[in-house]
Amino acid sequence: MSTPIKTNRSSEKFEVNGAYLKIREQLKQAVEGKTLDETIQYLVSRVKGKYLFTKRLKTVCVSIGMMNAAIDRGESEKIVKISEALQLKGFELIADAIARREGVKAILIAGPSSSGKTTFSKKLCMALEQKGMSAKCLSFDDYYVDRELTPRDETGDYDYEHINAINVPLFQQHFAQLLKGEDVELPRYDFPTGKSVLSGNRIQLADHTILIMEGIHALNPLLTGGIPEENIFRIYISGLTVAKNDDGTYYGTTDNRLIRRMVRDAQFRNTTASETLARWPSVRRGEERWITPYQQNADVNFCTAFQYELAVLKEKALPLLKEVPADDPYRQEAERLMWVLNRFHTIPLDLLPPHSLLREFMGGSAFEY
Repeated sequence: MSTPIKTNRSSEKFEVNGAYLKIREQLKQAVEGKTLDETIQYLVSRVKGKYLFTKRLKTVCVSIGMMNAAIDRGESEKIVKISEALQLKGFELIADAIARREGVKAILIAGPSSSGKTTFSKKLCMALEQKGMSAKCLSFDDYYVDRELTPRDETGDYDYEHINAINVPLFQQHFAQLLKGEDVELPRYDFPTGKSVLSGNRIQLADHTILIMEGIHALNPLLTGGIPEENIFRIYISGLTVAKNDDGTYYGTTDNRLIRRMVRDAQFRNTTASETLARWPSVRRGEERWITPYQQNADVNFCTAFQYELAVLKEKALPLLKEVPADDPYRQEAERLMWVLNRFHTIPLDLLPPHSLLREFMGGSAFEY
């Protein structure tokens, strides 16, 4: 298949750590003779918090040729374990920063579709608990307005990325009450009926308990007006594709998230690949309008993508893409994505640990959603 690569880029601010490639040979020498555990310990020790506290997502780019060569050498498990360990170190560094900052009562986690916000919040909660702190995780998804009240986009479809798809006044009321230590009954959004209902789930924050809220609009100042800045710690995450050919040309930076979403929605929401592809342009327009402009408000920027993940996602994504009919208007995009996925050699899904952030999309997670 020779489908050319189509531009599929985000306006998110990110920076590729080119120094990684320059020190690759020195790094190889540094870990030579070490066991896998010793190698992981060495690499984790080199991760510094300053790389997270920037206005850009910091990431590393490894060429597809380098990745495939490592897979062919039988190093797939090593790649996965090292990547998971490095990401876990990121959670520890963020938890350290929150523990050191006095007055933090709420952590707001935002990011575009399929960044892994739900799993990120759960893993951060665990990292905070290891520091002796208590945390509770809530989702903005439960604050959606009834479906018929949802704004519509330019094509007349429901625009779930719009800020007014969220019941902003109710959220602000509950947020303020919770930070004051008051008891609140949370809403629950019933996706099959498109209705907001009372959940029967009441919550009250004990002293020294931090509230973790995740959702696409979490960094929008419209949601947190009136809350003292010192009480809020903001995090922006995204799963940027930063893969390139050996000739230095990059792939679309949003392909990871699109393929994550396609695989997840097929398994858990009974959505076809064609339906996901049809919805994606609207999702992207909403992101560019309502989410990425607030990246600069974050205290921390965190890239949740793994360099190897398309090599894992292809196992479930390719069959879905092949089912897109030949006469479907999104068949060409399906072919493009198949072309991208087929550039990667395969890493078996069973190498992913159950706590991996990718399990949110692939299934088999140790976390409940």
